Amino acid sequence: MTASLPLRTRILRYPLTLAILGILATIVPMFVTLGLTELVPKALRVGWPMLLAAGFAVAGYRLYVTHLERRPISELAVDGAGRELLHGLGIGALLVVATSSVLLACGAFAVTGTADPIVLLKPLPEQVMVACFEEIVFRAIVFGLLQKSWGTKIALVVSTVIFVASHMPNEGFSVLGALMTAAASLALSGAYLATNRLWLPIGMHFAWNFLNDAVFAVPVSGHPARGWVQITTSGPEWLSGGAYGVEGSVVTGITWTIAAVMLLVIAHRRGHWMTKRMVRPGDEGALAH
Repeated sequence: MTASLPLRTRILRYPLTLAILGILATIVPMFVTLGLTELVPKALRVGWPMLLAAGFAVAGYRLYVTHLERRPISELAVDGAGRELLHGLGIGALLVVATSSVLLACGAFAVTGTADPIVLLKPLPEQVMVACFEEIVFRAIVFGLLQKSWGTKIALVVSTVIFVASHMPNEGFSVLGALMTAAASLALSGAYLATNRLWLPIGMHFAWNFLNDAVFAVPVSGHPARGWVQITTSGPEWLSGGAYGVEGSVVTGITWTIAAVMLLVIAHRRGHWMTKRMVRPGDEGALAH
């Protein structure tokens, strides 16, 4: 049966092939857009290139889904998107407040002053792009295809390992930072799994990065902060996060682990877990047409 299918169809039925093509379809338009906008004078490149790149990344993913996976792109459906995005922003903000409050109470964080509020605008386009791009790649493509192939549990483990590995080149990466990043990955995957859509994890991801980077000037995943409320850190690295930033703190691990458990439980109760292989060479399905 499989041998009678066209070679192109047989190749595209492998999840690894689809994952590579999906990532390329998302990342290439984004970087090409960013590269082309470099031709525009720097004074005119304020914010919009990253927003445009995010738009092309989403468009590239849509083309991949409709032409290769050949299915409706329900994970980015507009109906209910605003509500889920707001919920994600709220959860992300709550995680920031909970984590920062504990670190301030412990003396690991101290407020030293404020900058010009205009600094809030500079990280905004970048964090929109990062949240959209990373959630499409790590949740919709990597986790989504792994789940269809090997079930939810294996997909959670493997996608988390890949997400952590992608952060290894960042400044200050450590074993503790890896564990905290893993907790965040599980929570974001849980948000995607609970809704089978991307809006909730995009909102969480954006709120966490933007509030820490732009509002509280706290490094995130080793990237220097550029924010409004200036924060200095002190104390042991396991508490303050060290050079890796707030995501290297054990407090972050606790707050994100709580979020992960709650979201994964919700997803399980909604019956969104897969326990068997759903896509494999030779199966009948949408990709065979």
